Amino acid sequence: MKSDRREFLVQTTSTTIAALAANSALASNREEYNGPVMPNGSAAIESSPSQTPEANKNMSKPKVLIIVGDATETVDTLYPYYRLIEGGYQPVVAAPEKRLYQMVLHEVKPGWTITKEWEGYSIQADIAFKDIKPEEYVGIFFSGGRAPEYIREDQDLLRITRWFWENKKPCASVCHGVEIPARAGIVKGLRMATVAKCKFDLEVCGGIYVNEPCVIDKHMYSGRTYHDNGVYIGPWIKALDAACGKS
Repeated sequence: MKSDRREFLVQTTSTTIAALAANSALASNREEYNGPVMPNGSAAIESSPSQTPEANKNMSKPKVLIIVGDATETVDTLYPYYRLIEGGYQPVVAAPEKRLYQMVLHEVKPGWTITKEWEGYSIQADIAFKDIKPEEYVGIFFSGGRAPEYIREDQDLLRITRWFWENKKPCASVCHGVEIPARAGIVKGLRMATVAKCKFDLEVCGGIYVNEPCVIDKHMYSGRTYHDNGVYIGPWIKALDAACGKS
């Protein structure tokens, strides 16, 4: 019996050590991982994109900025992120700092009059606003969620936003994302879609609220919420294609 118990303890200890080693390896790899991760912080894929052959191809792909911050809406963000990859672009996640950001899920539940929030996936920012050279990118996307309300005072973000608009680069916005171009002072006389609760933010800055799933005015493409993703993102990507000379 003592022999069996001793063998059991040895096996249990070996298993525990192996598990700790695996977790340590995952933590090490996570520092190099640049894509979305699971809500518990584990990597959504096993290897870092920077370690794959595809990463080398990305070096020559046109780059598009995706603007995020803490509490950026998950579906608002990940849908265009993967559509850009599918379209042959390199999405570059930009935020106030180059670090991991917590995204959220927003939905108005039946019987509720306000939005309920859940924790979503996390996403790694590739670059900080202050380090962005806008001329290296072909377009910009303003994601929704609660983040825009907090990052719209960032002077580097406002500088970048104005540059894209003044240089007529394809811009896109969804939901609360409108708060950024509005704060940047580029929406005067511009027709845009946004979530109804942001109608005031748009109009007080001179914009025109339109309650439609896809609103295109000049080089701004906008939708109301993530429910409109399948309507306004396609035209925006076609505009990126045209800007890049793609057939």
